[in-house]
Amino acid sequence: MIERTLFAPEHAQFRDTVRRFLADHVAPHHARWEEQGYVDRDVWLEAGKAGLLCTSIPEQYGGVGADRLASIVVMEEFAAAVANGPGFGLHSEIVAPYLLHYGTEAQKQRYLPRMTRGELIGAIAMTEPAAGSDLQGIRTSATREGDHYVLNGSKTFITNGWLSDLVIVVARTDPGAGAKGISLFLVERGMPGFEKGQRLKKVGLKAQDTAELFFNQVRVSTDNLLGQAGEGFIFLMQQLPWERLQIAISAVAAARAALESTVAYAGERRAFGTTLAGFQNTRYTLADIATEVEVGQVFVDRCIELLEHGKLDSATASMAKLWCSEMQFRTIDACVQLHGGYGYMWEYPVTRAWADARVQRIYGGTSEIMKELIARSIGLPAPSRGR
Repeated sequence: MIERTLFAPEHAQFRDTVRRFLADHVAPHHARWEEQGYVDRDVWLEAGKAGLLCTSIPEQYGGVGADRLASIVVMEEFAAAVANGPGFGLHSEIVAPYLLHYGTEAQKQRYLPRMTRGELIGAIAMTEPAAGSDLQGIRTSATREGDHYVLNGSKTFITNGWLSDLVIVVARTDPGAGAKGISLFLVERGMPGFEKGQRLKKVGLKAQDTAELFFNQVRVSTDNLLGQAGEGFIFLMQQLPWERLQIAISAVAAARAALESTVAYAGERRAFGTTLAGFQNTRYTLADIATEVEVGQVFVDRCIELLEHGKLDSATASMAKLWCSEMQFRTIDACVQLHGGYGYMWEYPVTRAWADARVQRIYGGTSEIMKELIARSIGLPAPSRGR
């Protein structure tokens, strides 16, 4: 296998810390969290104490000031452990960076220290019942009234939505301005008119709370506008390469863990007088999976290097998200098949990994949207629209 050269010795030490955290604070409770549909808030506080939240946020805002590779370590270890209940990644590497990059000093001081401690749980509300990957189809509106905006609309499929204390809400402030009419607002739990709907029951990610959010005449101070009015779409586009790369990172980590557990299972499970590993079909299937995982890892690691040097473009990030999420589901599905009937039992990690993998091809932009973005990047014209 190709040696990974991204990480320094301190990252290996931090990886051990993350694994201990998973063993002590996540693994004993994850099955219960899956039943209740959300994690206990205590695990957020424990994660804050362990330095697992907002690791790349500067110390002046309460973070540990680590590099982005430390954040990647957290993503990889949680994905490998099939511990997708705690929505730490979205909180730490999507919501917090929006505040860090685009927030005012007052906003950073108000929210980031509490986010790093796990006292404030963050979410971002983009998707609507009638607007998914096409962000320009957003209908949630924010109308300026003096020193406030009045927010109306609804969002769905919001990770951390039910537990959230702070939500970045994507809303339209100028209906006639297209992409330039989209803005971002910081909406806090308890604001009059902000309601949380039911926790949604999903095929996978069962311990991760996903909810509907409703905004009915919510008055949001202009102080809670992130950046300037009309800059929201630009901010979203600037952050999408990192967000999509995160999906690719977790996809490879999950696929590798499924491969390793399946290799172990194939070496122990016996059929027709030999182990599964003794059958040519098993050996060749696992060889194919190992090759795909390795190819994905090399591609992802190169994308991380590009990101660290400010050179990761949207098209390349889309390629990583597309290829790795498709590879993840394809390879884990093959691992389930090699487990036979046990591969369909929820108690087996490979089963939960299979269920969790399916959404990777949907959120962060569907595979079809990724293909469209890639097609445009290589000079193919956008498809013509009917009259």
